[in-house]
Amino acid sequence: MRVIAELPHPDCKITIFSMNQKYIIKLEKGIFEQVYKIAELDIPEGVNGVFQLLDSEFIKSAAERFNQMRLDFNQAYKRYDNT
Repeated sequence: MRVIAELPHPDCKITIFSMNQKYIIKLEKGIFEQVYKIAELDIPEGVNGVFQLLDSEFIKSAAERFNQMRLDFNQAYKRYDNT
């Protein structure tokens, strides 16, 4: 797996990898990660097409998902801590 791009963004760290004819898009925020895989053949524009895929609507939705992940984890940890 090799890093082919990193996109600066204030909401999360975005890294794009290439492995086995797939683009792997990894978004990180704190201890949480979201990973998406797409075949390179499905993005004929190459990495520039991946950049287009990661539009503001997608990033906004991913940021909301990070918030939900944090809430879910915190609730699970509280249940664990009370046992």
